[in-house]
Amino acid sequence: MTSPNPADSVPTPIADTWQIKATLLLVSTLTVMAGATIAPSLPTMQVYFNETPNAEFWVRLVLTMPALFIVIGSPIAGQLVDRAGRKSLLLGSAVLYGLAGSSGFVLDSLFAILIGRALLGLAVAGIMVSATTLIADYYQGDARANFMGLQAAFMGFGGVLFLSVGGFIAELNWRLPFLIYLFSWLLLPGIVLALYEPSLSKSGTDTTTADPKAEMPVKLLVLIYGSALIQQIVFYLIPVQLPFYLEKITGAGATETGLAIAFAILFSAFASLNYGRFKKRFSFIKILAIAFFLIGLGYFGIGLVSNYWLILCVLIPTGIGLGLMMPNLNVWTANEVPDAFRGRALGGLTTFMFLGQFLSPIVSQPVRQALGMTATYGRVGVYLIVLATLLWIYGKRICRMVNSTANEKVLSHDSI
Repeated sequence: MTSPNPADSVPTPIADTWQIKATLLLVSTLTVMAGATIAPSLPTMQVYFNETPNAEFWVRLVLTMPALFIVIGSPIAGQLVDRAGRKSLLLGSAVLYGLAGSSGFVLDSLFAILIGRALLGLAVAGIMVSATTLIADYYQGDARANFMGLQAAFMGFGGVLFLSVGGFIAELNWRLPFLIYLFSWLLLPGIVLALYEPSLSKSGTDTTTADPKAEMPVKLLVLIYGSALIQQIVFYLIPVQLPFYLEKITGAGATETGLAIAFAILFSAFASLNYGRFKKRFSFIKILAIAFFLIGLGYFGIGLVSNYWLILCVLIPTGIGLGLMMPNLNVWTANEVPDAFRGRALGGLTTFMFLGQFLSPIVSQPVRQALGMTATYGRVGVYLIVLATLLWIYGKRICRMVNSTANEKVLSHDSI
């Protein structure tokens, strides 16, 4: 096992202040606002721009444009966070976030709004990579696992909150939800005054002086990134396809569909809150298997039942699986990648997560047309359960193959 960095072996007491924790958690909620906030505005926006050619397509692209540019921007953010520093990237990204996100309130061109949404995606990439890297720098061991679980929970609760607020004010005017993005500017004082640049980032900017033996664990990252890609492609079958599926089999409207999606996200947030407890009992590869099994169980259940309330029940394990998966992949990456490469590795993880979101409708649409939605959910559930079983049985061997220092043991405190 690689010996820990001496500067990284003991958490800095300053990082235990409530100001730092509150700032990092609130900043993390910005990442889920990118799409959810304006989703309820889309129908009215389409009416407003109905004279624009192909308005239906361009308005839908307003929602997905940030995800595409998060994919593009995350590798760049990963490079910048290791070279220019964590705090400076977070500060600049938060400023751009408020400016680009709120631009839709005043812009009167659909294509100008799309440009603003593209810049918003770049800002989200910078925020997500820098905030997660700061958490990994400030905390180690159990504290890191607990805080990253809390971060994922805040993102989940934030998604539910901002989606609800956006829907309420969109009833008044479709432009009003764009003003919610200015929330990032309220966090600027906290970023400037509460957060500090970790000393290891200075040494980490030069990989030759920081640790001559340090190298990127490529095989391990292939496993982690591949898991993130699969998980996001599969999970986004819910927001992309479930509304049409529920309408077809239960006659559910927009309110019932929104409740179902929020229900899954809510249980995801509760699971993330308890990730630290899971990490004390199970290794990273075991939690990965458990998460895939729970998501698969939920999807298999969706394929079996045709009652709205039963579908809500089977969405519970899906949400729990997602809530365990997200912090697990973040902590696994942060723990096993050397300090000099941490930002780039977390940037890559962000890239594959949002690439999965972007690819989900592209991958699922032809499968849905060929098999039908019921069979699609059922088969995906079976495949995930099989994958989870293989990960559980062959976890130790897989860890050896990818050179994971965690292996199959449950390692706690600073030894992980």
